Amino acid sequence: MALSLLNPPGLYDPQPNGYSHLAVVQGAARTVHVAGQGGEDAQGRLAEGFAGQVDLALANLRTALGAAGAGLKDVAKLTVLIVDHDEGRLRTFSQALMAGWAGAPTPACTLIPVPRLALDGMLFEIDALAYVPAR
Repeated sequence: MALSLLNPPGLYDPQPNGYSHLAVVQGAARTVHVAGQGGEDAQGRLAEGFAGQVDLALANLRTALGAAGAGLKDVAKLTVLIVDHDEGRLRTFSQALMAGWAGAPTPACTLIPVPRLALDGMLFEIDALAYVPAR
């Protein structure tokens, strides 16, 4: 079994903050662990508003998964953190999630309301656990 830690081009460089975007374990099946993706661009600038951050975080999740040869269809588990969670934010997130999976079954998901995230102004974060066939 081999473990690879990756920080793919197109995503913010997390190394100064002490983590990697991806941890890929190679075996009969590969397990892909994607670190929490927020709504920031490759320069670390947060998108405006909750919906903008959700959309960019999901795009970042797709980028991270793609770097490991995975896609949304390979995701088994999500964990979502939402600042100032309410039913409106749940609807916004749920609609974006369903659109991302385009009618396919969505993965298991845990949503955790939190008072704050890593960056000032950060409202949303999502991490994923995916499985893909061994190469």
